[in-house]
Amino acid sequence: MTERIRFEHAGDVGSIVVDAPPLNLFGEGMGEELVSALDQAEAAGLRALVIRAEGKVFTGGVDVQIFEGLDAADAESLAQELLAITRRVEDLPFPTISSVAGLCLTWGFELSLACDLIWAADSARFGLVERVVGITPFMGGVQRVTERAGPARARELVMTGELYAADTLRQWGVINRVVALAELPDQTQALARGLAAGPTQAMSATKRIVRAQVTRAPEQPTSAPRRSPARCSTPRMRRERSGLSSRKARARPRSRAADPLRVGAQPDR
Repeated sequence: MTERIRFEHAGDVGSIVVDAPPLNLFGEGMGEELVSALDQAEAAGLRALVIRAEGKVFTGGVDVQIFEGLDAADAESLAQELLAITRRVEDLPFPTISSVAGLCLTWGFELSLACDLIWAADSARFGLVERVVGITPFMGGVQRVTERAGPARARELVMTGELYAADTLRQWGVINRVVALAELPDQTQALARGLAAGPTQAMSATKRIVRAQVTRAPEQPTSAPRRSPARCSTPRMRRERSGLSSRKARARPRSRAADPLRVGAQPDR
C-alpha cells in the first residue's frame, strides 16, 4: 500500500505530510502511519514541525468504512488510539504548526487543534461535522476549541456541524493567522524556520506553562481565594451578621456617659 502519511526532514524543521488523494480521507491503517511519522519526527532532533497536506484539501474527513463492523469495544479502542495521537502531538517538546489549505474536517481539524499554531489559507474552511454520522468529536477537538474560543463557540461549532471560514475562526481565536493561498507554504516554512532558530528549552517551557494553565482544575484559584456562591448561603450570612453584631456590641462603650465622643454625652466628673 502506498504511504499516505509521510515524514520529511530538512535541517531543524520537519514536516508530516498527508497524501491520500483525492480527499485525504482518514482510512484503515492511517493511524499507524501517523504514529510512525511522529516516531520519526521525535527521533530526528527537530526544533519545529509543520503538519500539512498535499492536494486541494487538507482532508475531507474520515472514510466511514472504518466504522463498519465495529462493536463497542472496537469503537472504544479506536477512539483511544486517535486521542493518544493528538495528545502526543500536543506534548511534543518543540513548536508545531498546522498549515491548512482547502477543506479541513473532523480528524484533520482535531489534529490541527493539537498543534501550537494554526495558519490557514484565506479560502480554507473548517468543520467538526461528526454529527452527520451520529457521534461527537473524540480526538480532543471539543476541549481544544473550548480552550481557544470558549464554551459557547465550541457548542455552536460542534452542535451545528457547519463549515466555518478561516477568517471567522481567526476572529474567534481558534486560528492564529490567515494568509493568501499562494503564500501559505512559504510563510508557514518561514515561520517554522524562525521558531527553530529560537531557544529550544524556552519554547518547550512555554508549551508546558500554557498547557498547565489551560488544564487548571476549575476549583484551583488563579489569584486570591474567593468565596464561592455556594458558601454565601443565607444561614451562613445570618451567622456572620450575628457574629459581626456581637463583635460590635463588645466594642461599644457600656454607657452613653462613658463615651465622650457621642453627641449629647455627659463627661465623667
